Amino acid sequence: MRVLVVEDERGLAAGLAHGLATEGFVTNIAYDGVDGLWRAVNEPHDVIVLDIMLPGLSGYEVLKRLRKAGVWTPVLMLTAKDGEYDEADALDLGADDYLAKPFSYVVLVAHLRALLRRGAPARPAVLTADDLTLDPASRRCHRAGREIALTAREFALLEFLLRHRDEAVSKTDILTHVWDENYDGDTNIVEVYVGYLRRKIDVPFDRQSIDTIRGAGYRLRGTGQ
Repeated sequence: MRVLVVEDERGLAAGLAHGLATEGFVTNIAYDGVDGLWRAVNEPHDVIVLDIMLPGLSGYEVLKRLRKAGVWTPVLMLTAKDGEYDEADALDLGADDYLAKPFSYVVLVAHLRALLRRGAPARPAVLTADDLTLDPASRRCHRAGREIALTAREFALLEFLLRHRDEAVSKTDILTHVWDENYDGDTNIVEVYVGYLRRKIDVPFDRQSIDTIRGAGYRLRGTGQ
C-alpha cells in the first residue's frame, strides 16, 4: 500500500515513514503543499496523510484542489490539538478522516487501515429526492432552487440518508457512518441532528421528507410531501 505523507516537520515525516515501513506501507514524503499537490495528482497512492499548516499551499488548499481535480484518494488530515474548527473545515472540503496532533502512532495506523478498507470512493454523483439535491463534490445543498446552508455534520447526515433513500436506517447505522464507530456518547444526538435537518430542508418548504420509524430509526422519502 502506498501512502503519501505531506508534512513540513521533517522529523515527524521521517518518523512516520519509518514506522509505516515496518507496517508494510510504501511511503512517499512531500514537505510543502505545492510538492504534495503535484505528487497527489500525478503519482498513484492508496491514502494521503495531509497536514493543515504547510508552506507553499495550506493543507486546506491542497485538499480543495485535489477534489476539484477529481482526485478522490482517501485523505487523513492532521489538525491542531482541540482544533474543532480545523476538523469541521477539513470535512467540509472533502477530507475522509482527521487526527489531532499530538497523536498516537498506533491510532494513526488504525485510521489509515480503516480508510484503506473503505477504498477510494468513486466521484460522487448529485443525490436527489424530489426537489432536494445534494452535491458531495461541491458540498452544496438545494431545495426548490434555493441553496440551504448545512454544517459539516448536517451535510454528512443528509448524505447518508439520501444514499439510503426510502430505506429505514437505525440510529446505530447513523452513528457508525456519520459520527464514528467508537462513538460512546448519547445516541439522542441523532434525534437532535435530524431535528436540525428538518428545520432546514423541510419546514421552510412545507415538506416532510424524514420519517421517524418507531423501533427502526429514520427514513428519507423519495418525495417530500
